[in-house]
Amino acid sequence: MLCQELPEIVRRSLLWGTTPQEECRRFVECTENQEFIRRQLQHRGLVAFVADGAILPRRSGISQLPLPNAIPFRSPASLRVSFTPPNPVWHNGQLSESITGMGIPEGITLIVGGGYHGKSTLLRALERGVYPHIPGDGREYVVTRADAVKIRAEDGRRIEQVDLSPFIGTLPYGQSTHAFCTDNASGSTSQAANIVEALEAGSRLLLIDEDTSATNFMVRDARMQALVAKDHEPITPFVDRVRELFERFRISTVLVMGGSGDYLDVADTVIMMREYCAGDVTEQARVVAATYPTGRRRETPVPFERLRERALIPESIDPSRGRREVSIDAKSTDLLIIGTTPVELWAVEQLVDISQTRAIGYAIHTIAERYADGHKRLGELLDAVERLMDTEALEALSPFARGGRHPGNLARPRRYEIAAALNRLRTLRMGQV
Repeated sequence: MLCQELPEIVRRSLLWGTTPQEECRRFVECTENQEFIRRQLQHRGLVAFVADGAILPRRSGISQLPLPNAIPFRSPASLRVSFTPPNPVWHNGQLSESITGMGIPEGITLIVGGGYHGKSTLLRALERGVYPHIPGDGREYVVTRADAVKIRAEDGRRIEQVDLSPFIGTLPYGQSTHAFCTDNASGSTSQAANIVEALEAGSRLLLIDEDTSATNFMVRDARMQALVAKDHEPITPFVDRVRELFERFRISTVLVMGGSGDYLDVADTVIMMREYCAGDVTEQARVVAATYPTGRRRETPVPFERLRERALIPESIDPSRGRREVSIDAKSTDLLIIGTTPVELWAVEQLVDISQTRAIGYAIHTIAERYADGHKRLGELLDAVERLMDTEALEALSPFARGGRHPGNLARPRRYEIAAALNRLRTLRMGQV
């Protein structure tokens, strides 16, 4: 094994002379092109780009392989943009100097259409577009801004000292929501908390699918407003905040919406998916909104003034288990064990690999051990751990790495997933600052 098998494995897999050099070069150039487009998005007033010819559908719900014989994506002419990245573009078997596709502008974008026509498929491609894709994936040139966070309802999750007042007012019996805590959140409460926490972590792009949202959080129509007076409804629906989020804080939102036309009143762009082909129906949607008014009243009792930030109490994070001072284990992509406490991440949909989950566990331990002092804001703590990964790489996170050696089983997580895991730790204690 030492003298024959291992040297042969090294020769076949690590030496440049025996690797598929053209394939490696194409992979690197493809990644560089994707990152170039991502850096250009904000300068051009876009939140995402979907290339013409991209293959968005996957083979199944548990596969990331492209669906054979799928319909290639085609952008509407009114939203078509082009990029000229630093390397030649290999796309759909063709080589070119530039690439064209649909640019989704900043603001509020609705993705509408009938069932099974590709609305959620497009949104799933956008949520994965925060990462580069390998050649042959089909979504190599589906590129989303790096600060995009997928938001959904999440019944039963824990919430710690989150200011939900912009979305949920005073509860029955006078319970305040300015520093809300619960061990068993409802769908609407959890979705409100997920939005506030994402903004606290620095996101300025929200991705939402009505299929995984709480209906009473998303909208309250005119009939329900007439039946249940606002005085008895603490929830301010998202439809009444989404415009304010963009105009006051430049927070864009992309929503899949197939059942509620109330969002037509607040949308900047409306994209209709029909047989997996995209069309720009913004003007048509405005005519529909004007012709068929909903009659609902806007329900915003107070403006969304500011985001109340929180400070981590480091003593609330205990990574010990038995005789081990640090026990951190990723059981799967969506299950992390810190000490004796499980952290369920099934609703954190932009985690893609168990190595990210493991790195998140180490990042939380690093934050608590090295940076948190009970006063630093969560955003400052996330900045610090990102600087650590930038300057000292992932091995700096691991309490088990020795001599600067990479432990070999870590992949870099985004700050948003680190914050999401921290917020779902049931022992977590926070204080508002």
